This record gives sequence, structure tokens and C-alpha cells, in this order.
Amino acid sequence: MRGISIRIIGIDPGLRRTGWGVIESDGVRLSYVASGLITSDGEDDLAYRLRELYEGLSGVIASFKPQEAAVEETFVNKDARATLKLGQARGMALLAPARKGLRVSEYPPNVVKKTVVGAGHAEKKQIQVMVGFLLPKAKFESADEADALAIAICHASHRTSAQMLAARSARREVAP
Repeated sequence: MRGISIRIIGIDPGLRRTGWGVIESDGVRLSYVASGLITSDGEDDLAYRLRELYEGLSGVIASFKPQEAAVEETFVNKDARATLKLGQARGMALLAPARKGLRVSEYPPNVVKKTVVGAGHAEKKQIQVMVGFLLPKAKFESADEADALAIAICHASHRTSAQMLAARSARREVAP
């Protein structure tokens, strides 16, 4: 079922490194557009690090003009301070596309892994290999970029499934 092509940005939030990846999907095919990293200076105060992330993501969105965004949900670890800081970085990852009027979807890490690799507990290397397979023209230098592309792929897959279910449901409602 080929449809209209849509541009999606996937965001893997982090306070030190936020990975981003932009793909296009027509419902059947995926194509790589761009990917990269936004970094913040660990010596800066938290507020300025968050500003760097927000401004960096806003710039990427302005440059590549995605129509939808997907952000990985935060996993909670044992270090409450680190979890809180990651949550704040994630807030910037949600805010930047929302301020541009994009629809923003969120996916837990295990859903992203299961969608892209087929297993919810896949290793980073497996994700990189599958992203390379699904997007042969992708040029990513880090696991954060590969994760961001995986998040975008996950969204492309799930948005298509949701559209197909909605279309089926609409047909049933119309049928006599």
C-alpha cells in the first residue's frame, strides 16, 4: 500500500548527546534523509545545556522540515538524578517539534527494538546493523544516530499500521 511520502524525524534524547535521524516513508519504502548528533557542554549549567539541545533540534527541524516526530521514552534507572536530567533533555526533544506544530509520538525502547530488530532486548550493534540494512544509504557515526533512525523507522511502521486499521474500521462503518 503505497501512499503519500511523509518525512519523519526520530529523536534519541540525551543530555550529553541527542541523536536525530530523518527518513521518508511512503508506506512501503523507507529512505534515509539525514542524521546527526546534538551535543551539550558538560561544563555548562543545566539550563544552558537544555537550551543547546532545544536550539539544536529546532535548527534540524527547520532545515529538514519533517512532518512528524518520534521520541524515545525515558527508561528509569537506579540513579534518580541521572533519570531526572534525562527526563529534562527528553522534554526539550518533545518541545522542539511540538513548537513547530508537528505530531509527536513516543515509543518505549523495547517497542523500537522489537519493530526494527524483531527482539525487544536487542543490543546496540544489532540495531545498527538493521538500520543499515533498512536504510542502505544511511551514514551514521554513532549509536545515538542509529537509535534515532530506529525510532523514526518504528514510527513509520506503527503509523502505517494505525492508518490501515482506521481505514478498515471506516469501511466497516460505511458497509450496509
